[in-house]
This record gives sequence, structure tokens and C-alpha cells, in this order.
Amino acid sequence: MTLTKELLRSWEQTRAVWKDQKAEEFEQTYLNDLESSVNRAIYGMEKLDGMLKRVKKDCG
Repeated sequence: MTLTKELLRSWEQTRAVWKDQKAEEFEQTYLNDLESSVNRAIYGMEKLDGMLKRVKKDCG
């Protein structure tokens, strides 16, 4: 998650000087949902990790 926040901070610095339509399109296409997508992926991986640990414990 730290890398995502770093990327978004860098984007804010870039966005301060890149103010055209292409910048807006880039932001909408690639960045607007990035943080929430990363958070959902992390949550899913944590749930999967818990399940795998239980399977290992039950079968090991």
C-alpha cells in the first residue's frame, strides 16, 4: 500500500504542472480507482492467507 500512496503523491505533483485533457484522461483511466482496487486486493489476499493457514493446520 505504501507504494500506491507514493505513486498517488507523485501524481499530485505531476498534476500540478500537467493540466491538459490528456492528464485528465490518464487520471480517470488509470488512477481514480487505483487505491480502492489495491485495498480490495490486499483484503482478498489476507483472507486467502487465513484460509490457507487453516487448511495447512487441518491437513498438516
